Amino acid sequence: MSLLFNPRTYDPKSFDEPTQSQLVALIDFFENKGLARNKEEFYSGEWYSDFLTLVADKKIFATFATPAEVGELVGETDARWDLARINELNEILGFYSLAHWYAWQVSVLGLGPVWLSANEDARALVAELLREGNIFGFGLSEREHGADIYSSDMILTRTPDGGFTASGGKWYIGNGNAAGRLSVFGKFAQDDPEHPGEYVFFLVDPRQESYELIKNVMAGQMFVAAFNLHGYPVAAADILHVGKPAWDAALATVNVGKVNLGWASIGICEHSFYEAVTHSNNRVLYGNRVTDFPHVRRMLADAYARLVAMKVFSARSTDYFRCASEEDRRFLLFNPITKAKVTSEGERVIDLLWDVIAARGFERDTYFSRAAGDIRALPKLEGTVHVNIALVLKFMPRYLGAAHGAAQEYPEVPVRQDAADDTYLFHQGPAKGLGGIGFADWRPPFDRFGHLANVAVFREQIDAFTQLVLTAPPTEAQQKDLDYLQILGQLFTQIVYAQLILESAALAIDNGETRPGSVSDLSDLTEAHLDRIFAVFIRDMSDQAVALHGQSTATDAQSAAALSILRKPQIDAEAERAFLNEVLSYSGAYEMKA
Repeated sequence: MSLLFNPRTYDPKSFDEPTQSQLVALIDFFENKGLARNKEEFYSGEWYSDFLTLVADKKIFATFATPAEVGELVGETDARWDLARINELNEILGFYSLAHWYAWQVSVLGLGPVWLSANEDARALVAELLREGNIFGFGLSEREHGADIYSSDMILTRTPDGGFTASGGKWYIGNGNAAGRLSVFGKFAQDDPEHPGEYVFFLVDPRQESYELIKNVMAGQMFVAAFNLHGYPVAAADILHVGKPAWDAALATVNVGKVNLGWASIGICEHSFYEAVTHSNNRVLYGNRVTDFPHVRRMLADAYARLVAMKVFSARSTDYFRCASEEDRRFLLFNPITKAKVTSEGERVIDLLWDVIAARGFERDTYFSRAAGDIRALPKLEGTVHVNIALVLKFMPRYLGAAHGAAQEYPEVPVRQDAADDTYLFHQGPAKGLGGIGFADWRPPFDRFGHLANVAVFREQIDAFTQLVLTAPPTEAQQKDLDYLQILGQLFTQIVYAQLILESAALAIDNGETRPGSVSDLSDLTEAHLDRIFAVFIRDMSDQAVALHGQSTATDAQSAAALSILRKPQIDAEAERAFLNEVLSYSGAYEMKA
């Protein structure tokens, strides 16, 4: 039985032969290099030119990152933006090296404004550069303003010949040392006769002499650039978006890229899990095997439950991304949850495993020693957890109301492993109206598994939370208090997270839609897994409820209602032994070649 990605047994048979070949080539690249050499490059900060050569030779990024409508511009009739296989790429790269994944991630962000643009010449140019093996970057953040795009100091000034020059600096720009093009966000000068002070996205070629590469602001293999433009010439053909569409392109691009973070977290946790279980199960302390200690057994079981939940949720949320349309925009709720919740859960998994393996987690020759740092990055990229949880709250009234007479009817969302082009992601339109997005009744998945002890208890917590929101909603002051809203948002997020996990489980267990031949293969998922996962969820809801009760700004009614959410999970001793036996079965199941 296995619910985790294992390079030894991985067979991506659900994909076409070229995709299979490219995914296996990535695995072979890292496995042939071995852990010692991978770590040596990591610690020395060696730029991964050999990896980028592989990517170019095998056309991996070009295959995975070109939408069908763009592929047509350059004669690539098989091109598609297929999230099913993109998930595989993210998880495999995360499993081996977040630094290498980063080259992919920031290329996706750099390509986003181009694929969202109506500038066909720019799209064709970038598609050709991508096909030639180039990587890309996203010039949004600035040193003084971070990702506050209201305050950009990158200014385009009109020239007498009808073009522009760009001057200003950008900070924290991945691939800024070697990108074929950067998609850069800025503003027109305030005195521009046509677009005074308006937003703009434009293409920049880092090989131009007006481009000054200052430094890598990070220590490591990935190159996170600071750069300045000094009167950089911008032709009309370089401009991707002007005005409000530039703003919308920035947000839509981040929406496209957010999902990658969750899958990279899953890959990191899986590799770390193999290492931690194998180490602890083969180590004897004080005359006892480490995995015989009760606290170790509980931490490993919790880590595994959280990791499986990450995978099951992420797989189901992708179905909604792939079925998104102007009529069904529910993915805009599931997307920030994938970003904020899955990556935060990744940190918790690593923390639990680290408490098990202790000092071993610092040792230079382990994968874990880099994973412990890498996992921290993902909750902080593409909008912090706090920003994304605040975004999630916009959906809460319509979501909870769906169980109280305000449900919206939608066609069933099936498991989506088919080879299709997920076109809507590049036709999202204006970033508005989130609070008006309707939801279907969320109760059926909970009813389906209501016979499981911990699902039933969790359902009681949902009812208590709903009463809190109805009887003691946030005050006007609290609606501006991000500290209070974060806790409320975490409670709500846990409910949505649980719903999609149960949906995914029902499709796998009842309908046989198990996603075989993928990193998300749920063929071995059982109700016992769900019951143990929900034991963790009950504790998490209770922890957040206690935090809400203790908030200094909480009203007496809110504090009392928060305590009504508290519940205790039910752990059957025999079921827990069986679950732990499964956890320990991963001991020795995978180890990267030294």
